[in-house]
Parts: sequence; C-alpha cells; structure tokens
Amino acid sequence: MNTPLTKFGAELLKEELHQLKTKERRNVIDAIAEARSHGDLSENAEYDAAKERQAFVEGRIAELEQKLSTCQIIDPASLDAEGRVVFASTVDLEDLESGQKVTYQIVGTDEADIKMNKVSVTSPIARALIGKYAGDVVEVQAPSGPREYEILEVRYV
Repeated sequence: MNTPLTKFGAELLKEELHQLKTKERRNVIDAIAEARSHGDLSENAEYDAAKERQAFVEGRIAELEQKLSTCQIIDPASLDAEGRVVFASTVDLEDLESGQKVTYQIVGTDEADIKMNKVSVTSPIARALIGKYAGDVVEVQAPSGPREYEILEVRYV
C-alpha cells in the first residue's frame, strides 16, 4: 500500500535516514568497540546498551527505507482539487461555538504534529474535512464532544 506523504514530510524522512546512516551508525559502532575494549561482555552494561542502540538504529533505517520506497509523495502546490479538501491541503477553519480560527494541513501519520498544525489524514478532524469545500460546515467528534467548524478557505501550499 502506498503511504501518502507530503513533499516536505518525505524530505524530513530522507534527512533522518541520512543522519542515521552517516552519523548514528558510526557512533554505535564506536560505542560497541569501546565497550568491548573493557573486557568481559557478560557483565558489561555499556556493551548491552550499545547493542540495544544498534538494534534500534538498524530497525529505524529499515523502517525509513521501507516507507520511502513505498510512499506516494504529494506536492501540495501541484494539486488541482478545485477547492476541495484533500490530502496535503491547508484548511482555515472557524469553530462555530467559540469563534476561534485555526489552520491545519492534512498530512501523513508520520508527519503529523499538532504543535505545527499538521493533522494526520486518519484523525477525526481530517476525516470530517476530506472532500468538503470552503463554506461547508463539518461536525467533528472531539474528545470534549462534538464540535462544528466552518471551512473558511482551502489552500494548496
């Protein structure tokens, strides 16, 4: 299955992969060599920690390579969704109860970060927004109960 990723999200994963392969892998190898030089490995906590770190790094490298090889990279600027909310679009909303305005970009699960106003395509708010247009009102089942939002603008940036 092709996992959708924004162009920006794919670049972040590529940077992380590069960092793991060029720096972290070398650091782990050095830490294992250092721990081995201390003698008996059966009671060597440094060696065990370095081997655990190596397993994590290699696992993460494999995970990132898999994701990047099967992902579908979507550049929001090249979308032509005719004003409809789709994956990678940026949506300006108004909470109809509070009047508070918020902006979210709908992104893949790996790049979701609520502090950066990036919501996962699988989140309740994204599922409610997909396929809608500016002017539409959507109801979202939030943890605090149902909320209604009006879509003010849909952008592809």
